[in-house]
Amino acid sequence: MKKIGMVGVGLMGHGIASNIVKHGHSLAVLEHAGNQPIDDLKAKGVRTFTTASDLAAEVDILILCVTGSPQVEAVLLADDGALKGLRPGTVVIDCSTAIPSSTERLARTVSEAGGRFMDAAMTRTPKEAAEGRLNLLVGADEALFAELRPLLACFAENITHAGAVGAGHRMKLLHNYVSLGSVALIAEAAACAARADIAPEVLVDVLAKGGGGGIALERLKPFLLSQDASGLRFAMSNALKDLGYYATMAEDSGAARAIANGVRATFERAVQEGDPQALVPELVTLLQQRGDGN
Repeated sequence: MKKIGMVGVGLMGHGIASNIVKHGHSLAVLEHAGNQPIDDLKAKGVRTFTTASDLAAEVDILILCVTGSPQVEAVLLADDGALKGLRPGTVVIDCSTAIPSSTERLARTVSEAGGRFMDAAMTRTPKEAAEGRLNLLVGADEALFAELRPLLACFAENITHAGAVGAGHRMKLLHNYVSLGSVALIAEAAACAARADIAPEVLVDVLAKGGGGGIALERLKPFLLSQDASGLRFAMSNALKDLGYYATMAEDSGAARAIANGVRATFERAVQEGDPQALVPELVTLLQQRGDGN
């Protein structure tokens, strides 16, 4: 079996790492302050390295699960980055959420260094990551996708080949824009409903039985009914980052983006006025408190 390396063992990455080990693969990870506690992984034989270059030199496949494009670029291109240790034929799988134009540039750089590149953006939550039930949106050529699908299936339930390199990250941004846009719309409606003395349980019931039903409402429902934000464990700052990436992608392609600009502005103000690490459902409270029509 192939030797696997990982950079980014955070909320999502820890679940991926656990399932890779569970399926019998050899795994090594980069020691990093942003990692979740990894004592359980070490107890199962997972090795650690202190630089990405040393890690890359020891593995056949390197999985990146970091915050965004700046972090991906740093992992690969820094003085002690993965490209310094990359061996011919090594595959880099980027599971991060990234700007597609950056992804395509990095893929060319990896290819020039003798490696191969796949973007495999994730959807779902840390809960599904721990269960090995992520959704993956993959950008890669057909041959590489077929070769690595069995590995991806170790930690993903639904695997979609979106197209060539970059297509996975493009599809992830489209998905997150629609998801976060739907949440923002319902949050704003909920704030308006509260000011009109509409009981939250009535709002939820009516939306669920009509055109407002769906996953976005289900994720907001615990907060609307009992102030429990755990239905969507996604920070405001991450939402704003993803919406910024979407805006860049839309601008690069000359696509319409007026609604996207409004959604982005909503989260931008939420980050400025509240806690950037607050969970997205808390947008309801911020919008209710604001009440200035903007």
